[in-house]
Amino acid sequence: MVDFGSRRPGLKPQSLMVHAGTTRSQAEETSEAIFMTSGFVYKTAEEAESAFVNEGSRYVYSRFRNPTIAMFEERLAAYEGAPRCFATTTGMSAVFAALVADLKVGDRIVAPHAMFGSCLHIIKNILPNYGAAYTMVEGTDLGEWKAALATPAKYVFLESPANPTLDIIDIPAVAELAHAAGAKLIVDNVFATPIFQKPFKLGADIVVYSATKHIDGQGRALGGAILCDDEFAAKLHPFLRHTGPTISPFNAWLLLKGLETLDLRVKAQSTSAGRIAAFLEGHDKIEGLRYPGLASHPQHELAARQMTGFGNLIAFDVKGGKSAAFAALNRLGLILISNNLGDSKSLITHPATTTHAKVPEDDKLRVGIRAGTVRLSVGLEDTDDLIDDLAGALAD
Repeated sequence: MVDFGSRRPGLKPQSLMVHAGTTRSQAEETSEAIFMTSGFVYKTAEEAESAFVNEGSRYVYSRFRNPTIAMFEERLAAYEGAPRCFATTTGMSAVFAALVADLKVGDRIVAPHAMFGSCLHIIKNILPNYGAAYTMVEGTDLGEWKAALATPAKYVFLESPANPTLDIIDIPAVAELAHAAGAKLIVDNVFATPIFQKPFKLGADIVVYSATKHIDGQGRALGGAILCDDEFAAKLHPFLRHTGPTISPFNAWLLLKGLETLDLRVKAQSTSAGRIAAFLEGHDKIEGLRYPGLASHPQHELAARQMTGFGNLIAFDVKGGKSAAFAALNRLGLILISNNLGDSKSLITHPATTTHAKVPEDDKLRVGIRAGTVRLSVGLEDTDDLIDDLAGALAD
């Protein structure tokens, strides 16, 4: 393998997204190679012994390390400015590993009520089985964060913008409170993407992604990523190595190629989402619309401070509740009904009956997920076509 020089000084971010982490075989291929192999061979038994004594000196087994996976990890780490990146099978395996790799009985996690349903399930239903405690707060209320972090904690976990309500959390302020309480701050940066928000610069210690979303961006592959410093990596790496949530080389290759166009895609989607949000805001069939780029968003000014773009997700309520929301979704012709997001195709979902179906009703209402709430992930179609589709779906 020939190292291209993944972190050469002076490369600008978009160049890193195209070239960082690239290694080439003796064939000197243009596109990164897919190393579809479970294991690797040694010329001698002594070489095999040395590989295991000197861990990381060479590839030994794809559950531990693989050239294609390593290229994806190095490229994302270089772009984020993180010392280490670990790719996983899915975004949820990344969230779970980040939370449990160094978790001990009696540790406490502080998190906001508004987040993806599976993240809530891990924190409230799975981690207590390991002897961990949790405290839930209103994420936009710094007073609640201060009260929750007045005593020691192990982790603070948050999404900003939150799924699906698009709440914006003051990451620097929460980071300061978390560190004072001895906690590491884990930020799920999926909605913002690495293009529009840099959590490490805002005080995060660990960043997680569902790479299935914008990083792949074309509905092809599942994947996750955990970015962290060397200290946490020393605890995370053995956990991943021995439990095995290892991404396949093929999926890692798809995500690697997705990074090349991520900047172009999410900026185009964000521009389109801004126009669509402005159209929806004035519609008489819509209420409670949330898009961070609109001045009407409760945390618009905060979003403008800590993000460089507002993303492609819009949340709103269709007047008339579930039946009206379902009728509108069923009248769409271009926008697809799906529980995914971040795709090149525009996707719409009804969170209360899909992504947050297992969340208790009171908890859904607390964060603003109502019977008529829908979440729209804007894709790469022509913006006017998308507006026409929504207009037709919302018409009597």
